[in-house]
Amino acid sequence: MSEALNSVLSLVGFFAGAMVLSAVINSFFLKFAHNLGIRNKNDLNIRWSNTSKPSLGGISFYLCYLLGFMIYAIMFGQTDVFQNEELLGLFFSINVAFLLGLSDDAYDTKPLIKLGSQILCGVILVSTGNYIHLFDANWLNIAVTIIWVVGIMNSLNMLDNMDSITTTASIFIILTILGISLPFSLTNNVDLFLLITILGSLAGFLIFNWNPAKMFMGDTGSQFIGMFLAYYSIKFLWNRGIDDGEFSVFSNLTLVLVSFSVPIVDTTFVVLRRLNRRQNPMVGGKDHTTHALSYFGLSDKQVGYIFIVMAIVSSMLAYNIANFIPHGSLSLILMWLYVLMLLVIFISIAKMTSKTKKK
Repeated sequence: MSEALNSVLSLVGFFAGAMVLSAVINSFFLKFAHNLGIRNKNDLNIRWSNTSKPSLGGISFYLCYLLGFMIYAIMFGQTDVFQNEELLGLFFSINVAFLLGLSDDAYDTKPLIKLGSQILCGVILVSTGNYIHLFDANWLNIAVTIIWVVGIMNSLNMLDNMDSITTTASIFIILTILGISLPFSLTNNVDLFLLITILGSLAGFLIFNWNPAKMFMGDTGSQFIGMFLAYYSIKFLWNRGIDDGEFSVFSNLTLVLVSFSVPIVDTTFVVLRRLNRRQNPMVGGKDHTTHALSYFGLSDKQVGYIFIVMAIVSSMLAYNIANFIPHGSLSLILMWLYVLMLLVIFISIAKMTSKTKKK
C-alpha cells in the first residue's frame, strides 16, 4: 500500500473517529448532564429557543482535538507536533479559549476578563510566530492579528443564537480552507489531520444541534472554534501566497472577507443596528440576521437552510478568488459587493418586519 493511500485512509479514519466520538460524548452528556451549561433556566431573553438546553458541544470539540493531536503524534512522529512552535502556539491558545468558554458557560464571566483572555490568545499566537504577514509594518501585522483573533472569537459567539447556525458556518469555513489549501501533502500533514478532526467533531455535534436542537455548543464551543478558525485562517487565507510572493493585500483581504462572510455580515448587521439604537453592541439580544429572517416568516429550519446556501456560495466564491481571479483584478470588487449585498438584504428585511410589527 502506497504512503499516500495510507494517509488518505488515515484521514478518513480521523474524520469518522472524530464524528463518532463527538456523537458518543454528546449523547453521554445529554443523558447524564441535563443542567450542565445552563446558568439560569429562567433567562430566555438571549437564546432564541423557548426552552433551556445544555451548552455542551464545545467539550466534544476539545476532546476530539486533544485525541487527534495525540494520535497524530503517535502515528506519524512527534517532530511535527511537539517541535512545531506554531502548532504549540495553537495548542496553548486553544486551551485558554476552551477554559474561557467553559468558565463563561458555568459562571457568566465578566466582559473585561473575557476580552483579556481573548487578547491573550492573540498574543500567544503572535509570540509563537502565528501572525498576519500582509503589511510592511510589523506592528500593524501584529495589531491586525490580535484584532482578528478577538473579532472572530466574538463573532462566532454572537452567531451562535439559533439552532445549527454556527456549526454549519464553521463546517463550511473549514471546507473552504481545505479546498483552497489543497493539495496539501497527504503524507504526514498535521494541519490537514487537525482540520479533518474538527470537521468530524462538528459533524457529530450537528446531529444534536440541528433544528430542533437538543443542545447548544455554548461559549465553550464558540470560543474554541473561533480560536481554531482564527489560527487556520491566518495560516492559509491571510498569509496565502506570502512565501512564494504570489499575493496582493487586496486579494487576500477579499479572500478572508468572503470566506468568513456569514459571521462577518451577522456581526456587522448587529453592531450597526444596536449602535443606531444607542445600545451596547456586545450585549446579547434577538436582533441578529437569523432573527430577521424568522420575523420575516421563515421557520428555524428554513433559516438554517438559507445559511447553508449562503455558506456554500461564499465557499465557492472564495475558491475562485484563491485559484482563478488575478490578484490585481477589479473583479475582486464584485466580491466585496456580494458581501455588501447580503448586509443590505438583511437590513432591508429587518426594516420591513419592523414596519409590519408597528402596523
